[in-house]
Amino acid sequence: MVSAVARGEPSTALVLTMTYLMHRGISRADSRWSLRLRDALYRSAVSDGALANSLRVEPALGSPARGGLPDTVARRVGDGWELSGHKLYTTGIPALRWLAVWARTDESEPRVGVFLVPREAHGIRVIESWDHLGLRASGSHDITFREVEVPEDNLVEIAAQGPGAQQDNRALAALHLPLNALYLGVARAAQRYFHRFAHERVPSNLGHPVAETERFRRAAGEIELLLDSAEQLVFGGAERVDAGDDSYTAEQALGTKVLAARHATTAVETAVRLLGNPGLSRANPLERHYRDIQCAPVHAPQDDIVLLALGKAALG
Repeated sequence: MVSAVARGEPSTALVLTMTYLMHRGISRADSRWSLRLRDALYRSAVSDGALANSLRVEPALGSPARGGLPDTVARRVGDGWELSGHKLYTTGIPALRWLAVWARTDESEPRVGVFLVPREAHGIRVIESWDHLGLRASGSHDITFREVEVPEDNLVEIAAQGPGAQQDNRALAALHLPLNALYLGVARAAQRYFHRFAHERVPSNLGHPVAETERFRRAAGEIELLLDSAEQLVFGGAERVDAGDDSYTAEQALGTKVLAARHATTAVETAVRLLGNPGLSRANPLERHYRDIQCAPVHAPQDDIVLLALGKAALG
């Protein structure tokens, strides 16, 4: 479904994917979400289509995929908490209902936790800063919290500082498969336009569509090979995860994340090169697909972290 939505509007697909990922995490057997909080999210999603996202990235820290403590602080106030801080890339914030905020306590020995905050809570401010190369309609703006009150019951989890409090890229590996599916949708949309162009473009010196030339046919074959192989990795991996296949390893999911992003990006770039200047015109749909696909390799964990993990496993 994510891939199908992304063929038409990848920004919408990204917002949807973030909600899916939260729901997937909540439903895991090892989830620390209370039954009350799970029920609140599930019911609002079913009754109102409520969207949710996790807020982790910060100006000073960057992505938690590389370790470190958040600057967003949770302070004890009475029977609850107060949150203050600044988050980046809050995808879908104009439409979100729920915010799962990653923060540290202000204790002498800080603990790190996740706090569920309703979007309408007092003290939240959206800074409309999103001005990106791709996925421009995703509304991934900055957001600040100023003494936002959070009831004790809305504390999802909290842990002492240490490895357990950091983002576990290996454990989260399979959750990146829906994002891969999103960018494959972008690449398939680019491929669809490439085919249309090839059939409609009839240069006067040829007298027939460029789709009949070896150059375009060879490129079309390369694009299909790249995308077909990437889809086998992504959709095959997703089927194994859904089936509870324990033989599907985190390393395989991480490898799929890298390869699928590379294949999708290369496929779109190949189409753009064949079209030449028309492919980079703002009036051309391919230009938007080209911009959007540049976001594929950026999602954490990035290639260097993944390759290091794969290398350690291979040599271990």
